Amino acid sequence: MTQCDRIIQYIRERGGITTAQAFTDLGITRLSGRIFDLRQKGIPIMAETKVGKNRYGEKIRFTEYKIQEKKA
Repeated sequence: MTQCDRIIQYIRERGGITTAQAFTDLGITRLSGRIFDLRQKGIPIMAETKVGKNRYGEKIRFTEYKIQEKKA
């Protein structure tokens, strides 16, 4: 199974993936590179900027990638 296959499976099972999840759960260090590859293959990946807090309680922004649903 390729890294791209793992990412697609992860997104389908959990609804989305962040860089931290890709590294921790899948061992993928360049999520943005694999997202680029998936988009080049025609997979409709959308990026959503989210806001959270880091371990120090500071406000941070991060990206969650999802597969864009087809509209009826």
